[in-house]
Amino acid sequence: MQATSTTDQTETHAAAPVTARSRSWRRVFDDISRAAHQRQLWAHLGWQDVKQRYRRSVLGPLWITISMGVTATGLGLLYSTIFNMDASEYVPYMTVGFIIWYFISGCLTSGTDVFIQNEGMIKQLPAPISIYVFRTVWREFLLFLHNLVIYFAILAIFQPELSWTVFSVFPALLLLVINAGWVVLLFGIVSTRFRDIPPVVSSFMQLLFFMSPIVWPMSALEENAGPRAWLAQINPIYHYVDIVRSPLLGSNQDLYHWLIVLAITVGGWALALLMMRNYRARVSYWV
Repeated sequence: MQATSTTDQTETHAAAPVTARSRSWRRVFDDISRAAHQRQLWAHLGWQDVKQRYRRSVLGPLWITISMGVTATGLGLLYSTIFNMDASEYVPYMTVGFIIWYFISGCLTSGTDVFIQNEGMIKQLPAPISIYVFRTVWREFLLFLHNLVIYFAILAIFQPELSWTVFSVFPALLLLVINAGWVVLLFGIVSTRFRDIPPVVSSFMQLLFFMSPIVWPMSALEENAGPRAWLAQINPIYHYVDIVRSPLLGSNQDLYHWLIVLAITVGGWALALLMMRNYRARVSYWV
């Protein structure tokens, strides 16, 4: 009888309705604001995540850079031969693409588990849920900075011709981080409710990688696919990678890449904030 009562209480809590008071924009922005002011907490937690991953290793987080460098060098030399391209042009192209891709894929896969993995803290610590979003984005950005060391090695070895447009990488990186915020928030809420989302996202990540111009150059697709090359334009990853990679390599860049990324940014945050407004109070019941 007692077990039945406990089960009924659990089901009642799990299906607890979100009151009209909790569904307010003021609470949404207050949650984000309070999390932003607690930057020492999420910054420390994010850095501890990186250190914990390489606990007891001699080189620590430097293994991130070493692993990326070895992969980029090996694949770069191989695929430059396959695509019949000069290694001095292809290796920087693919390496920078890899660096950006690891950040994007890390935010996508980590975003699906952001609240699930922090179940204990969510249930015990009275803190805004945005803290866990900031923690995840900060951790992935730290990994990105570790990998960025390889880019400076590329500059020293291959010496690509850069121009003043290289400074546009700073707003591009800012846009990338801002988009990482809504991706982690949106996928985190949806995945907490529907536990099939994380394995689905993981399954499609490899397909998304090969569908994006990371290891293959866009010029090769345009040359071989002809009119069908426009299919690459509907892949948002292409535009995110291009606004960061082009200035880092001194390549020409079209304005429409920025316009598409800005449009996705506005639409993505609008959807993520709407989901947060409606289901923020339910996250603690779903985890």
